[in-house]
Amino acid sequence: MCNAHHLRELTRAWEQDKQAWAERMKTLLCQMNEAVKQAGGALTPKKVQEWRVEYRACLKQADSECPPPDETQREGKRGKLKRSKSRNLLERLRCYEADVLRFLEDPNAPFTNNQGERDIRMLKVHQKVSGCFRSMGGANILCRVRSYLSTATKQGLTSSEAMTSLFKGEPVPIIC
Repeated sequence: MCNAHHLRELTRAWEQDKQAWAERMKTLLCQMNEAVKQAGGALTPKKVQEWRVEYRACLKQADSECPPPDETQREGKRGKLKRSKSRNLLERLRCYEADVLRFLEDPNAPFTNNQGERDIRMLKVHQKVSGCFRSMGGANILCRVRSYLSTATKQGLTSSEAMTSLFKGEPVPIIC
């Protein structure tokens, strides 16, 4: 789960719904992220447990501030009763705690997945502007080019250097 998205949703809950728990949770997640950075990418099991206890305490406080809908108001309706955006966020943070806090103990799990989102953003923009791809082959070509350019950038090459090497038929430094 991307904590950058959680931070944005928590900011929204604080600013628009005046949910104080959201501000506390946002601060807590940022503190956790900073602790992981200072520890070099992963925390000890004891520290992870301490953070989890604090996380759960924050969620418990949130329950009193943002309670679930009153079941007595059901009036014969079936299914789940409507919840506020803040309540939905709270329930998601509780249900997916392991995924939200995975970055604490797994150095391969980043705090955010923004890089992955940036890598596919151009594909989504193209799809929105054009409405669709004319063929699966065209979508595959765009994905291949974007993947190549993204890898080149991550290896320290500019997009123009990577494309120049490719079209000249020269060995590309990132593949050699």
